[in-house]
Amino acid sequence: MNKLTRRSFLETSGKTAAGMALAGTTLSAARAQQVAGANERPNVALIGCGGRGRFVIRVMIEEGGANCAALCDLSDDRLEKCWQFISEPQKTKPRLEKDYRKILDAKDIDAIVIATPDIWHAPLAIMACQAGKDVYVEKPHSHNIWESGKMVEAARKYNKIVQVGTQNRSKEYNLAAREIVRSGKLGKIGLVKVFNLKSGNAFKLGDPGTQPPGFDWDRWLGRAPVRPYHQQIFSGGWHNYWDFCGGDTCDDGIHQIDLALMLMGDPGFPTNVRSIGGRYAHRGDDSEVPDVQISNWDFGSFVMTFELSGYPKYMEKSSDALRRKTLVPDWTQNSTRIELYGSELLMIVGRHGGGFVVEQSKSRIVEKMLGEAGDAEHYKNFLECIKGRKKPNADISIAHASNVIAHMSNIAHRVGNVALKYDAEKVCFDNERANKFIKPEYRKGYEIPENV
Repeated sequence: MNKLTRRSFLETSGKTAAGMALAGTTLSAARAQQVAGANERPNVALIGCGGRGRFVIRVMIEEGGANCAALCDLSDDRLEKCWQFISEPQKTKPRLEKDYRKILDAKDIDAIVIATPDIWHAPLAIMACQAGKDVYVEKPHSHNIWESGKMVEAARKYNKIVQVGTQNRSKEYNLAAREIVRSGKLGKIGLVKVFNLKSGNAFKLGDPGTQPPGFDWDRWLGRAPVRPYHQQIFSGGWHNYWDFCGGDTCDDGIHQIDLALMLMGDPGFPTNVRSIGGRYAHRGDDSEVPDVQISNWDFGSFVMTFELSGYPKYMEKSSDALRRKTLVPDWTQNSTRIELYGSELLMIVGRHGGGFVVEQSKSRIVEKMLGEAGDAEHYKNFLECIKGRKKPNADISIAHASNVIAHMSNIAHRVGNVALKYDAEKVCFDNERANKFIKPEYRKGYEIPENV
């Protein structure tokens, strides 16, 4: 079999939702222990064996030389499907577990890959750090602003490698684009436009189905409020509910937001946010998250805007339109692009293999670079950092800003499509309703302690 690409994986497996691991009590610092140093082939465990998790762990095995020591998920079916999917590049069957605490306690595991629904990213990452494990966590790495800060604290306190799955930071064309911005060739950049203008359909829950035998729905829900089992929510529909995610701003748009910040030199936090949005194209369906959302942030030296859609059929992601090794004929139909407006030149960058162009007046291209998605390079970077104890390309301390910025957008929308001032040092808004979203309520038994 040829080396796996995300495109070929999605064509054969479908973009199914990541599975979920068993919930329990947070490990205390007293239980934390340093696992044996990672050797030339780090032992990695996957928590969350849905579509994305299967892809990540297989490419880590094939391209990065990792050994998958264990798989963990609440679903027996997903555990078996994940093993079957990785059985070609890895002949030794990993342990199959339904209780994530067995993964954290295992002394033979160097690192944990977290590919669960969003609400479990931060709790599992923090507990993994406490247990002496390095972490690769899918984006968005937290479900709220407070959690993200706690993840930074945990990585620092336990001296753990925590790489976030914003893989654009590991691809050469994006690094080359950043160097052009640093050189000053574009001139003064006062405006950065970020797009997440995707296609999409109305969402209907339909038949709730029957809970599978042995599947613990309460533990899958984690800190989210209790609701009846629904097969649609478990199988991916959770992306449509605030209880589990941050809408497509955090699900997909955060890739472009993070890349835009990288291109601009990681400027830190904005002083304010404005956001407007709602269900416009799919009114009356069962989704809570916007299918249209427009936001902007003031960074002092420039303004960044963000536009999201979830309905126009003619839009294509960079990863779909541009991996064919050609620049898309009309960049306006690239749904996942970034535009940097310099006083001298315009740069357009496509995420996940989109490449970039630099244009002068009359759309004359003066520089361009094709690209491919950076998954393999990102996983290799993580595994190399495990062995070398170096900061990874998307270290949690760097990714914290893009995570906070995406949540700021959603908060401004959810409190009434308003403008908010933000104090990054105090971690608060000038609006009490907005401040309640910084750290929402945690269901009893699923809390993250203040002192991680």
